[in-house]
Amino acid sequence: MVNEYANLYENFAATSRAAWGEMMRSEPTRSTKEGRFGFGENWARYVELVDDERIATAEQSLMDRLEVSTLEGYRFLDVGSGSGLFSLAARNLGAEVHSFDYDPASVGCTQTLKARYWPEDDKWQVEQGDALNEGYLQGGLGTFDVVYSWGVLHHTGAMWQALGNMAPLVKREGYLFIAIYNDQGRQTRIWTHVKKTYNALPARLRWLVLTPSFLCLWGPTIFRDIVRGCPFKTWRERKANRGMSPWRDVVDWVGGWPFEVAKPEEIFRFFRGHGFELTKMKTCAGGLGCNEFVLRRSHDKD
Repeated sequence: MVNEYANLYENFAATSRAAWGEMMRSEPTRSTKEGRFGFGENWARYVELVDDERIATAEQSLMDRLEVSTLEGYRFLDVGSGSGLFSLAARNLGAEVHSFDYDPASVGCTQTLKARYWPEDDKWQVEQGDALNEGYLQGGLGTFDVVYSWGVLHHTGAMWQALGNMAPLVKREGYLFIAIYNDQGRQTRIWTHVKKTYNALPARLRWLVLTPSFLCLWGPTIFRDIVRGCPFKTWRERKANRGMSPWRDVVDWVGGWPFEVAKPEEIFRFFRGHGFELTKMKTCAGGLGCNEFVLRRSHDKD
């Protein structure tokens, strides 16, 4: 029994030191000159871990949500492509793919995956673009069978404008697949204040916001793992799956600005007014996270 407790303590101490080291070595993620938070640095870490299993999971996600077994003959637009994983999944399923992102680092990640799996392929285009730039969106992209934008449009600074800009890009009978932060009411107002405060502080003082945020987000999970005799188990598994430390996730969540939210019914009403009908929805049960929507364009806006 003594040896078991000693081993448990050694495991806890070693993992704690490693986690603390990650926090201390972590540099603040840079924002763009326009004030948008730069997520591309995280995606660069994730791209290194993309493997057959992760690709297959992304492919299955698209097939399940869209209720198809292939995307052969489809045009697929990835708005805010991030790592490029879902662009890759769509291309593997047979779609002609157009990927764009506002963040040059994210564009680089998508280009990396294209070069790795589909070099010299002319049916997958990757470029920098802005979901708020109607001139860019309407200037030759055309329309698509699937417009995909997961967890992106709420970071544009003008979410409803960005959502509205998506509608004309979807073909009649085509699909819009989006995920938008859930409106938690009071909790959302608190996080909005936290994010504003973080971004207003000089870099050397941001730990004053990050530390209590980390304790709020991760404290209960770490405590449960310790009580179960497997300290930092969830932390280690999350890092292994995502290729980035949970601490970096906290930094990106707290720093992620602009930041907007919507209730599920608001998204439904908005797109119904743009000629869409809801085919699938997955909510985060009123909690912290994104609500997921698949909408089909059934008619033109009146």
